Amino acid sequence: MSSPRKLVPLEEHHRPGRALHPDSPWVRVVRLLVGGFVLAALVQKTYDATLAGNDVDIFQLYSEFTVQANLGLGLLLIASAAWPAARLPRWWDQLFGAFVLYLVMTGLIYIVLVAPPGEPWWSWDLYWPQMAHHRLAPLYVLLDWLLVTRTVRGPWWRPLAWLAYPVAFLIFSWVRGSMDGWYVYDFLDPTLEGGWPAALASVARVLVAFLVIAALVHLAGNARAALALGRLRREGPAT
Repeated sequence: MSSPRKLVPLEEHHRPGRALHPDSPWVRVVRLLVGGFVLAALVQKTYDATLAGNDVDIFQLYSEFTVQANLGLGLLLIASAAWPAARLPRWWDQLFGAFVLYLVMTGLIYIVLVAPPGEPWWSWDLYWPQMAHHRLAPLYVLLDWLLVTRTVRGPWWRPLAWLAYPVAFLIFSWVRGSMDGWYVYDFLDPTLEGGWPAALASVARVLVAFLVIAALVHLAGNARAALALGRLRREGPAT
């Protein structure tokens, strides 16, 4: 009998035609549409950055965590839609889980630290690229992670590995800000009221939140993989 932590071929997780299999036509179509919409929103933001009077230029725009994470997610979803799951590398789910974390945190940080004062957290009445990147993408990728079949359980250290990119982004943002005085988010800016102590305190809270959400995403992914494996055991080998 297979161990729960053993890699299980994706095609054995579900019988052909299961609605939540990643190769199901509707799953692939939705991934393609959402990925395309996310990238279209990025094209709109890029165009806006070239207009006179915009508050960020293109280089500043692509220095934003939101933009980087949504760019990666859009490409990831389109690739997931374009290729059958069996042709994707075994580490694909680990990468997918990382972007679940990044997009969920993008949505939460926007609500808590970035959104204009008085903007309701539940509102979808936003400039459409902002809606795509701060509302739709986080919600969709979380649902995909929870509902669509996962292929393998991740090791215990997976949440720590996922934090490598946010930490690298943090260092990049501070180095970049020290060079030209522009910080991508106010809570990272040590030149504002409170200086470095306030900035470090904010960052510490954000990193703790990242770790907590990473652990929850990790556990949810492992539970989804275990659910698929459990169904396989109950139903027996495919014929």
